[in-house]
Amino acid sequence: MANLITLARFPLLFLYVAFLYYGGFSLRFWSALFIIVIIAMDSIDGIVARARGETSLLGSALDIATDRTLEIILWVVFAHLGLISIVVPLIVITRGTTVDAVRAVGMSNGLPPFEQVKSPVSRFLVASRFMRSSYGFLKGAAFTALTLDLAFRTPGAPYPAFHPTVHAIALVLTWLAVIWCLLRGIPVLAESYTLLKNPPPATTR
Repeated sequence: MANLITLARFPLLFLYVAFLYYGGFSLRFWSALFIIVIIAMDSIDGIVARARGETSLLGSALDIATDRTLEIILWVVFAHLGLISIVVPLIVITRGTTVDAVRAVGMSNGLPPFEQVKSPVSRFLVASRFMRSSYGFLKGAAFTALTLDLAFRTPGAPYPAFHPTVHAIALVLTWLAVIWCLLRGIPVLAESYTLLKNPPPATTR
């Protein structure tokens, strides 16, 4: 059930992207609520997995892959729409691919992604509930603000005076999300030398 909820985010994501490109003001405006629902499903699948005892290495990997796909697609889409700099998706993609490559080594030996960093500071930045939740909040807030930014750019949109403020808020949230992205990725890369040189013994789960 938890994995089905995770996978259900894909068709919803592509529907949301279609709304961004082809919707009028109203559809784009209400898409801000739609993306909140899609992002909230990330928490729901975790709750369901724990409640039903469905937590697994596969579920963890699938959850990370889905999150990574969602954020990369949306950063690229918003850059293509001219709402943010192309630098943003380039940073996120570089960080994501390098971190995932390192994590794949540990996961091939049965080590869950968030257990692959050892120092207390690294574990706080990468695996703590606060950092994971705050990063998710910043991404969600940035995507929501960017959706509203796009809505108010639509020809004939009402309240044109709102647009400069919404745009400024969207940019601030975007760069905060990028900073959090780097803060959570750098520790994984910093400790990757030890992991790659001395991978943990394989375990069966």
